[in-house]
Amino acid sequence: MKKLLLLSFLFIASNTFYAQTAKTQEKNATEKATKETKKTTDKAKKEASSAKKTADKATKDADVAKKDAKKTADKTVKESKASADKASKDAEMAKKDAKKTADKTVKESKASADKASKDAEMAKKDAKKTADKTTKEAAKAAEKNTDKVTGEYKGKKVYTGPKGGKYYINSNGNKTYIKQ
Repeated sequence: MKKLLLLSFLFIASNTFYAQTAKTQEKNATEKATKETKKTTDKAKKEASSAKKTADKATKDADVAKKDAKKTADKTVKESKASADKASKDAEMAKKDAKKTADKTVKESKASADKASKDAEMAKKDAKKTADKTTKEAAKAAEKNTDKVTGEYKGKKVYTGPKGGKYYINSNGNKTYIKQ
């Protein structure tokens, strides 16, 4: 009789022990999935930040190129003005020849100034395109890391995680996993 009572007690205790293990395992699995999701999100944020820094650098480089082009254009204009002054002095001796030379020099300086301005604009556009491309790539990388909507459960969207787990967002804003 004592043996039977002792054996029954052990049986009841062992069933209670196993039930606690299943809850603990489910909790650990949920915590692990949450940590992995957080790591993936943090990685996507870092990539987006890196893309933004690259875009900022490209914009700064474009601004520097624009300033250099403007300096070159200003220098060219100054040089053309000096040439025009020299040509006007020579014009006293030979007006027709000097006037042709001055007009030619002014046209060339305007053309080179226009070209420098266009080159600066092109550099700025290229930098912006590079920045936009980098930003789009970072956004695509972030989208790849997000879970996908795969259905509906109790009037809420069902998401599938990267390992196949299905869940929905409850009214508290937390993930509630659906048993399959």
